[in-house]
Order: sequence, then structure tokens, then C-alpha cells
Amino acid sequence: MLRTLAAATKAAEHTATQPDQQHAPDHMTSPELTPTPPPIAGPLRQLPNALTVLRIVLALGVFACLSIYRFPDTNTWAIPTALVLFIGAALTDALDGFLARRWRAITPFGRIFDPFADKFLVLGTFICLAGPQFVMPAVGFDSDGAFFARPGLSSWWPMTSITCVAPWMVIAVLSRELLVTTIRGYCESKGIDFSATLSGKLKMIVQSATIPAILLLTWHAQSEDILPRATEEWLKRPPDDRLPSTMRVFVVEQWGEVMTAMLFSSALMILTTAVTLYSAIPYTRRGL
Repeated sequence: MLRTLAAATKAAEHTATQPDQQHAPDHMTSPELTPTPPPIAGPLRQLPNALTVLRIVLALGVFACLSIYRFPDTNTWAIPTALVLFIGAALTDALDGFLARRWRAITPFGRIFDPFADKFLVLGTFICLAGPQFVMPAVGFDSDGAFFARPGLSSWWPMTSITCVAPWMVIAVLSRELLVTTIRGYCESKGIDFSATLSGKLKMIVQSATIPAILLLTWHAQSEDILPRATEEWLKRPPDDRLPSTMRVFVVEQWGEVMTAMLFSSALMILTTAVTLYSAIPYTRRGL
């Protein structure tokens, strides 16, 4: 009995000499935890927003380069320039989000314009890549017997563009973005969480990788002497092997680098379109 009383008295004295753990600061009770730093102040707080604006400017540069280009030999410098600008814009997308979270500099401007800049860059580039400036050239003779080399159609290859970005693919990508944006507005108005899903992040990664890959393939396929070489090969054919003047004759089978670019671009665009459409399913389920 006396031994138990002595032990209790000793424990009480030990407790009295210790600081109040229940009300002690976090750094006293958990030394391994560091306090959350305060939001950054000053001009650096606007750096993530400045990067977002820069991404929009770089996207305009990409659109301008792709608009003045003509495959295979007009303004050939525009493709590598657009490639560098797109990669730079994609890097700002990763950097501005990282800095905004790290510095706790999330602003209404960033919440609105950051997703807008992402879609502006990706959708705008896909639209440009589906333009007529990437249509494969055809050669032949018109009704007057004059030789021509101009954009044409292929009777043996389903894609007529070096980028293989078909209009229906762009429509599918654009429709997905419009659908998810509509669902997001509805869910947020109801207080439903609408954070990004894994499929949505995968979609963005695939799109951001596909566009530079297609630009790189187009850059590899383009050549300032590709039309003269194609014309020479076509003219070597015997007269009875040439199609009538009413048909547009394709000679891309003579260009190994062109065929390689088209095959890989086709595969990339089919994959990108499939992943983009699939990524809408989790968001649709959440909205319904």
C-alpha cells in the first residue's frame, strides 16, 4: 500500500514538472512537423499569373507559325519554331501551378485563366494542324497538258494531311472539353467536388506529348526539294502508267520519310482521340 502511494506521488510530481502537452505548440509536440509558411507577398506573388499570360502569348506564336507554313517547302523554319514555342508554353503550364501551390499564391485570375490557357494552347494547335496548309501535294497534267503540283486527294491513303489530324478528331477533342466544362459548372454550383481525375491528367499528358511529336515528324518529312524529286519520279513513269489528267496523281509512295511521318502521326492521333474521349467518362458519371 505504501509502495503504491509513493509511486503515485512520484508520478504526480513528474507530471507537474512537464509542460502542458495538450496545449503545447505543434513544434513542441511534433518536432518533425514544420509550420506552414505564410503566403508569399510582393511581386513574386504575381509570377504564376505572369507565366499564364506568357503561355497565351506563346500559343499565339505557335498559331502564327503554323498558319504561314505550307508543306513541304514553304516557310520550313516555321515548324521547328512552333515546336520550340509549344514546348516552352507547356513548361509554363507545369511551372505556374507548382509555384502557385508552393507559394500559396492561388488567385481568382489564376483559377480562371490557367485552365483557359491550357485549352487555348492545345485546342488551337490541333485546329491549326488540321488546316489545309498540311495537305499533301498532288502532281499531274491538266486538260491543256500543262503540268501542275498542288494540294490534292489520294485514292489509296485515307489521310490527305501530313499531320493526319482529321477534322473529326478535332471535333471529338473540342466536344469533350465543352462537355466537361459544362459538367464542372453544374457540379460546382451544387457544391460537388470536381477535382481532376487520373484520366483527365493522363489526357493532358498524352495531348501535350502528341503535338510536339507530330511537329517533329512533320519537320523530319519536310524538304525544299521534295516536290522536284516527286515530280521527277512521276515523270519517269511510262505514259500508259500515268493516270488521266482528270485524276490527281499522288506520288507520296516515293517519299519514305513522308510515309513514316504519316504512319506515326496517324497512330498518335488515334490514341490521343481515344484517351481524350475516355477521360470524359469519369466526369460524366460524377455529374450524373
